[in-house]
Parts: sequence; structure tokens; C-alpha cells
Amino acid sequence: MIRALPPGFSRLTHQENSEEFFVNMGPQHPSTHGAMRLTLRLDGENILEVVPHFGYIHRGMEKQAESMSYLQYIMMSDRQDYLVSIQNNLGVCLALEKGLGIGVPERGEYIRVMLSELSRIASHLVFYACFGGDLGGQTPLIYGFKERDMAHDIIEEVTGSRLTTNYFRPGGSTKDVPENFVERLKAFLKHLEPTLADYERLLSKNIVVLDRNKGIGILSKEDAIAFGCSGPVLRASGVKYDVRKNDPYGIYDRFDFEIPVGKTGDNYDRYLVRIAEIHESIKILKQCIAAFPGGAWRAKETPNLKLTPGSYYSAIENAKGIYGTYVVATGSDKPYRIHTRSPSFANLAALNTMVQGHKVSDIVAIISTIDPVIPEIDR
Repeated sequence: MIRALPPGFSRLTHQENSEEFFVNMGPQHPSTHGAMRLTLRLDGENILEVVPHFGYIHRGMEKQAESMSYLQYIMMSDRQDYLVSIQNNLGVCLALEKGLGIGVPERGEYIRVMLSELSRIASHLVFYACFGGDLGGQTPLIYGFKERDMAHDIIEEVTGSRLTTNYFRPGGSTKDVPENFVERLKAFLKHLEPTLADYERLLSKNIVVLDRNKGIGILSKEDAIAFGCSGPVLRASGVKYDVRKNDPYGIYDRFDFEIPVGKTGDNYDRYLVRIAEIHESIKILKQCIAAFPGGAWRAKETPNLKLTPGSYYSAIENAKGIYGTYVVATGSDKPYRIHTRSPSFANLAALNTMVQGHKVSDIVAIISTIDPVIPEIDR
């Protein structure tokens, strides 16, 4: 008797004298980077198919936005990917600035880049910590969060919050950076560079890390493009695309930095790309420090923001990939519609392709190198 398959599955052939069965992985937080459930179709320990299930923490953010002012919605972007909340703030503000027809003073642009790159470093340090933890190592878990907390000490002093920053505004930010901001940033970078060498010495050539990640979770260049992947997941597959370079926003076109890419698109390449991106962010921050200007940090704006009727789109490169914001305005201080293009949704769409031919024990490592944050999907 042929058993009925759960919705979303297709029947694949498997070895004779074996039996398919289904296992629910989750929903639980530790192994899936958020409240997500995976339905695994297995033949023994071999994965035949995996179907991700989302929606466990859906909050209706985009619907709520229709009854919010534009300024109120900036706060909602914090709660999507809380690891890169300040970058998400920037994405929303760029779309609003198009509708308002306003720019940002020179100092305000530098502040945006500096905090965005500091946030990118902090997010990649969380990836490093969780990647090591998901492989069973507690040392990298402690290491990654130690330096990440130092980055958030600086972010907290500037914004007043460690995670949900709600700092950027159309035309600039809520306030200027403290007088000691540049010196604190210099001290952090001076500490971080030699520390990264220790990080890489711990994991990059570790035999367990190599055995469990090289050749595992391969995503080809063609599949990465077809699934709409972005960020480190796309670049690890050999696609040299980064919004900061290919479609620059703000003042990113002024800075000298490289776009790290991988060769095989496996777990190990996704790890290496993120480590290399930390070094590139350090390079950008050093250039910002050297040229950090004085003057106004925020453009003059009217108390009630009303966008010119029309539709507006912005795309930024946050730590996970392309974060897009689409706004439809009717001339009031509230949007008719706001929609977010989140990177983790497209990146996780490729999961079934990545896990083919692998064991159950490999799936946690594969998900870790995708580095998803589920609230960004469950909007």
C-alpha cells in the first residue's frame, strides 16, 4: 500500500528493501535559528526531501503598517531581523527619502555607513558563534558573543538600544553620535583584528569543521540565482554581487573594498565568505574614521512626513543579503502599502537542494551556514 504524502512533497525513488518515514524537526529555537519547523522525508538517515514550515511567529507587520505613520513603521523594521536592525532602519529610510525628495548631510551619510558596517560585523560574529555551537563546540560560541557584545556596547551608546535600535530617520538619524564615538570605534577595531586571527585559528583549519562542511550543502551558481538567493549564500556560490558595489546607495561608492566569493558553494565557503566580509567591513570603517566630517548630521524635515503619491523601492545589502522595501504612498502620513523583500526567505528556499544526498546530522550545519532569522520571514 502506497502511503499518502504530506502537502508539498513529491514521491522520489529510493533503494529497494528500505522504508521511507517522516520526521518533524522543530519547531524549536536552538537548532533552527527561530521558530521554524522542518518536515524531513528520510530513507534511514539519508535525507530525500525537506519542507520548511514558517508562520509560527507571524505578527502581521505589513498589515499593521497601513494604520501606522511612516515614522512608526521604522520601528517595525527592528523587529524583523533583530541582528541587523539598524541596517533595516536604513533600508526603510532610503525608500521614504525617495518619496520625500530629501537627502542626507555628509556627516549623516558617514554615520549610516559606520553603524551599518559595525552591525554587519556584529551579525557575522553571531554567525561564527552559532556555527561553532551547531557543530558541537562551546568555545566558538563564547568567543563570538564576547566581541559581538563589544560592538553592541558602541551601538547602545549611540542609539540607546542594543538590538531594536530605531535610530535612523529620513534625512539622517534621531541624534548625533557621542563625542567619543570615533575613539571607541578605533579601540574596538584595534582589538578585533588580532582577535579574528584567533577565531580563524580555532575553526578555519579544524579537522572536524573541515570534515563536516567541505563538500556539504553545495549550492551551484545557477541554483543560487534561480532561487533568488543573496548575500553570503549567493556569493559563496561564486556570484560576485553585492548591492553596495553593484547598485551603490548612500556613499558606498566612495570606499575601497572587495566582494569575497566562494568556489564550490558548500558550507565551508559560506563560512569563509562571512569571515572575509568582517575584514572588508573593518577596511570600510577605517576609511570612514579617516574621513569622518563635522557639520550637520540630519537634514531639516517637516514634523508630519507625507510622501508624494507613487511607489518607491529601496534595496540595501544587510548581513544576510538583499533587504528591499517597497512603499505605495497616497499623499497622507500613512502608507497605502509597505512590503519587505527579506533575504532569509529566498535563501531558505534553496535548503532542499542543499540537503540532497546528506544525512540528518548535516542539516543543522547547513541551516547554520544559511544563517536565517525567522522573524524576518514571519512578518
